[in-house]
Amino acid sequence: MPRYFFDLTNGDGLTRDEMGSVFPESREPLLKEVSRILTDLARDELPGTDSGEITVTVRDERGCTVLVGSLDFQTRWRPTPEPG
Repeated sequence: MPRYFFDLTNGDGLTRDEMGSVFPESREPLLKEVSRILTDLARDELPGTDSGEITVTVRDERGCTVLVGSLDFQTRWRPTPEPG
């Protein structure tokens, strides 16, 4: 089974995955893993912030990018309506 590397880019910059993980030669497990990583990081990093972006880039053993997943989070306060 091939090894894939999951590099993370967030508010702290780029963190390269130097160890990688072995996955079957199928797209579905990689999609599920990227989704899991993004939702876990969003749960940990985004509460209490007004914006943030998280990107996971998946590389194969040759160093070629095979998948990119990202979340872009933004909140905007609306003006308080005038009474009446």
